[in-house]
Amino acid sequence: MPPRKALNLHFLKPILEFESQLDQLNKIILSSRTTIKLSSISIEIDKLYKDLNNVKKILFRSLNPLQKLHLVRQSDRPTTLDYISNILDNWIELHGDRGGTDDSAIVSGIGSINSISVAFIGHQRGRDTKENVVRNFGMASPGGYRKALRIMRYANRFNFPILTFIDTPGAWAGIKAEELGQGEAIAVNLKEMFSFEVPIICTVIGEGGSGGALGIGVGDSIFMLEHSVYTVATPEACAAILWKDSSKSFIAAESLKITSSDLKLLGIIDDVIKEPIGGSQANPKQAFEYMKSRLSLELSNLITYGVSERKEKRYEKFRRIGEFYESS
Repeated sequence: MPPRKALNLHFLKPILEFESQLDQLNKIILSSRTTIKLSSISIEIDKLYKDLNNVKKILFRSLNPLQKLHLVRQSDRPTTLDYISNILDNWIELHGDRGGTDDSAIVSGIGSINSISVAFIGHQRGRDTKENVVRNFGMASPGGYRKALRIMRYANRFNFPILTFIDTPGAWAGIKAEELGQGEAIAVNLKEMFSFEVPIICTVIGEGGSGGALGIGVGDSIFMLEHSVYTVATPEACAAILWKDSSKSFIAAESLKITSSDLKLLGIIDDVIKEPIGGSQANPKQAFEYMKSRLSLELSNLITYGVSERKEKRYEKFRRIGEFYESS
């Protein structure tokens, strides 16, 4: 995965500074030709690395919702194409909605995982400002959702399971998008995804924002990466709407219940996929292994169900969302 410039997160700054100094010290010792007390120093450095790792574990387990949102917005976090390149045995990208557009904010195609042919669709963010402009920051246009629908219909016709990867702040909200039928495009996708006969697994790999996420988010199994977020509106937008003050985004993030643990508890998602310490961007290779293992296991499980049973379970799953009981 090509290197990308990462955002500076203030809660990580002390740890990153200490880790950098420790790395420099370790390099000096390794390059030193003298053997005076090197073994004892190396032991001490190893101990410091272990202590640092424990501090990281504690820190990342205790991140608040807004900190998790900032973490998944880091530019060095793996994108859909990074996952596709590393979890599929072979794959090819398919372009266009056959209506005159090819939205770069949505990538789609076919491939195989453990010898099972699958179709994939996902939001694609850029690695830098130039690429983000091309990818529209992962915010899909109506053409993007129609491209996704074309691939899903193709998958349904040839009995390919569908894997979707969600990572968007929301659907593109420009005037042109409304003129081209943004709401209709998302609504049609929702309707069609309930009718497909093949297994569908949806995974939130970063930021799952509003209808933009739902446009490819109806499935038999909904997963989230450990530090990802899934929300009806960004905390900044929510704070601006409710209090006319975006600085209250921390309160909004806490109230919206946007984290994987909250949404698992509420029954919105089915499972949480573990991330390496520091998030997927800290150790992409390990993140790809976790993802492939979980998707392979779930795919093997879903294939065992009959078509009617799988569609019924999918329908009931979404009907249950939002249920609550009032005490008498």
